[in-house]
Amino acid sequence: MAAAAAAATLPPSLATASPSAPSSGPIGTSPRLEDALFEKTAAELSSMMARGELTSRALTERYLQRIAAMDKQGPAINAVIELNPDAEAIAAAMDAERKAGKVRGPLHGIPVLIKDNIDSADRMRTTAGSLALADSRPLQDAFIVKRLREAGAVLLGKTNLSEWANYRSTRSTSGWSGRGGLTHNPYVLDRNTSGSSSGTGAALAADFATLGIGTETDGSIISPSGICGLVGFKPTLGLWSRSGIIPIAASQDTAGPMCRTVADAAVLLGALTGVDARDPATKPSAGKARTDYTAFLKGDGLRGKRIGVARAQAGFNPDVDAALEAAIIAMKEDGAVIIDPASLPTPSQLGPAELTVLDYEYKAGLNAYFASRGPNVAVKTLADLIAWNEREKAREMPWFGQEILLRAQKCGPLTDKKYLDARALCLRLTRTQGIDAVMAKHRLDAIVLPSNQPAWTTDLLNGDHFTGGDTTYASVSGYPSITVPMGMVHGLPVGLSFIGKAWSEGALISYAFAFEQVTRARRAPTYLRSLG
Repeated sequence: MAAAAAAATLPPSLATASPSAPSSGPIGTSPRLEDALFEKTAAELSSMMARGELTSRALTERYLQRIAAMDKQGPAINAVIELNPDAEAIAAAMDAERKAGKVRGPLHGIPVLIKDNIDSADRMRTTAGSLALADSRPLQDAFIVKRLREAGAVLLGKTNLSEWANYRSTRSTSGWSGRGGLTHNPYVLDRNTSGSSSGTGAALAADFATLGIGTETDGSIISPSGICGLVGFKPTLGLWSRSGIIPIAASQDTAGPMCRTVADAAVLLGALTGVDARDPATKPSAGKARTDYTAFLKGDGLRGKRIGVARAQAGFNPDVDAALEAAIIAMKEDGAVIIDPASLPTPSQLGPAELTVLDYEYKAGLNAYFASRGPNVAVKTLADLIAWNEREKAREMPWFGQEILLRAQKCGPLTDKKYLDARALCLRLTRTQGIDAVMAKHRLDAIVLPSNQPAWTTDLLNGDHFTGGDTTYASVSGYPSITVPMGMVHGLPVGLSFIGKAWSEGALISYAFAFEQVTRARRAPTYLRSLG
């Protein structure tokens, strides 16, 4: 580490900061850790670098100091599963380019953390949190990692996750993996982060990087973003490539931004779009995707827009309901036309149909992914993984099993009528009879609903305790959704989700940004030990 050299280019208040955290109390409020760069946006940091007030090397070192002080000691968030040993060298190279007059774009020199199910062909591993993949490395970068490098971003490290993106056991604990252990919620440390992008959520909430990337099949960006007080964006299926990302279901999987502001999410979203020959789902994005979504950051974005309230998707917690009512009032006062109720249907067939699709696609996708890792990977099929977990159950299954893996292994090929019927039913229920129908009936620009319940107390023995927050409609349909901080419930964040039709990312950004600016609901975490 080159802390002394980096300090020479830091603002004075950071150059003298101590990386050590107090041993007790609300750790996040320590002035030694909330420095001159605390929670700066990508645009603010880029401007500082352009003016010569900051270097990427110094910024990278600042995040590494904060991670050292807070991730494995201090509050011990345990969000980062692995740091990139080349991060400082990448930052130095970006500084050299900037000094020579070359600036690649808004991500030039900006540190980013990515989830540990996204391939990077470097000295880091990609494991989905499983020890079964700990001794091999991917043969090539994921498409979005390649785009990050081309954009000049500093790949700071990988974040912990719910193992196998939370698709291993029917009673799993979000934020736990065999390789990474348990990630803690920065707001209240004995509370859960949700998942499966648990580490990205906790790391960005704790200001361990400027930008973060998670992945979602059903809720794995939106739920941890809401619970960790972040802006999380699940884009339209195909806006970002999935090649090189450990899969669950090709019909629902996507990566997306997890950031502290809508502006940061907009910057990151545009930088990683593009058609990828390795992922046919990206082909329809041609002519629809943008490389810059910041033009949609408009303070009057809600004015005159018809926003429907999915009232049937609320009602699971009175405090969340109160936050939703305050959000509706804020949107009205900002010029939105509120249609309430504009609920999505709640068909009983959707859940079972989705599980059928996920199980079939999981088996097919994992088998194909393992083949991409080359000959040195310890598991080459889902059957191999099941057997490996059984042999290593003391390390891999101390708290919960692999019921979902066993269930998926029984599935046949993707030509099975059972799978095809289930997928067709999913699309009909979530698109034709769901989002499309509700938006057409009420002439809506977007649908809003609560993103999450307040974080529950982590319980490794009994597993997660979900009570509310609907992400299924946007996930199964492949349509975009963005969550924005909506308020705090007893010190725990809750978010508001905006859902739109395919390729409506720009419009959703404008609504979310306007809501963010008028409410300013996000609060930085205070690292309480418990609520009691």
